[in-house]
Amino acid sequence: MNQQRFAGKSVLVTGAASGIGRATALLFAREGARLTIGDINADGLAETVALIGDRGAWPVRAVHHDAEDHDSSRALVAAAAADGLDILCNVAGMLKWGPTESYTVEDFERLLRINTTSVFVLCQAALPHLVASKGNIVCVASTAGLSGIPYSVAYAASKHAVVGMIKSLALEYAARGVRVNGVAPGQVATPMTRAAPPQGDIDWQLVMRNVPKLADGICDPEDIAEALAFLASDASRKTTGAILAVDGGQLAG
Repeated sequence: MNQQRFAGKSVLVTGAASGIGRATALLFAREGARLTIGDINADGLAETVALIGDRGAWPVRAVHHDAEDHDSSRALVAAAAADGLDILCNVAGMLKWGPTESYTVEDFERLLRINTTSVFVLCQAALPHLVASKGNIVCVASTAGLSGIPYSVAYAASKHAVVGMIKSLALEYAARGVRVNGVAPGQVATPMTRAAPPQGDIDWQLVMRNVPKLADGICDPEDIAEALAFLASDASRKTTGAILAVDGGQLAG
């Protein structure tokens, strides 16, 4: 049966040019959302629009979005909320890992600006609209936001901050009818995670302690998109402040 969980809902998805963001955009469009998508990758964004094609019930609004530029984030929300906003999916992010002693402060600060500060700016801009619609926010956190990950100090710091933001906003806005939840993916087969591994002194045996435990436990972007949609849907109407790990048992032990 073709579900239409988001029929007529206004939904904003960031990071929609590839990976989890693209899979999320495709799912929401397929299920009836009035969709706005943003990304810095204009070509990838156009490919996502083409993939949605006529499968969506509404035309897709694609907006260039630079997560490092706070005005760009605010403009993206304003475009998405032109006719009201029901759901914000914060997916955009970056990964850069490697030995801590050679990790530059500039890279650390840029990663936090993209992975953490931009999430705050987007949430802050969206919340007045979501209060009006009794809508919700779903953020992509990470298993690195729930556990230490070697050689990933900056990424783990950024995602721990996202987890704290989710829980804090959930408490602050519960009485105003806005739910805030997160998905914590483990390893996901995306262009970001398939990038060349870092150079330097890496203890690969230590790194491999964090692999999924299920057979074929590495997730596809669609696995994470389904979790995002579940938390955004009415099936989770009593859920707020939750972090759903989709990690193939990575954090189980």
